[in-house]
Amino acid sequence: QVQLVESGGGVVQTGGSLTLACTFYGTRFAEYGMTWYRQYATSRPMVARIAAAGNPTYAEAVEGRFTLSRDNAKSTTYLRMDNLKPEDSGLYFCNVLLRDTGYWGQGTQVIVSS
Repeated sequence: QVQLVESGGGVVQTGGSLTLACTFYGTRFAEYGMTWYRQYATSRPMVARIAAAGNPTYAEAVEGRFTLSRDNAKSTTYLRMDNLKPEDSGLYFCNVLLRDTGYWGQGTQVIVSS
């Protein structure tokens, strides 16, 4: 079984920074790509994705402000968020796709005050 646990959310002022973490409990973490999403009222768009080989890609809205990395020794991905804006607020989830089954964490809340 696989379990994902997100952490690092909080309240920050506009222009501030946060680093979210997603820890993978399972085996063979290094073989899987990991994706972060942000929950809106009716959608959950992708924020950033990192391949097993470590190549990150980003949504246009966060390109240049967010940095996604992974530490395979700790089975954890880190989403560094800089120059935060109020529209970055939301519940952030990480996801992994294993053999056509998607696994989600419980999410971590980010609030950016103006």
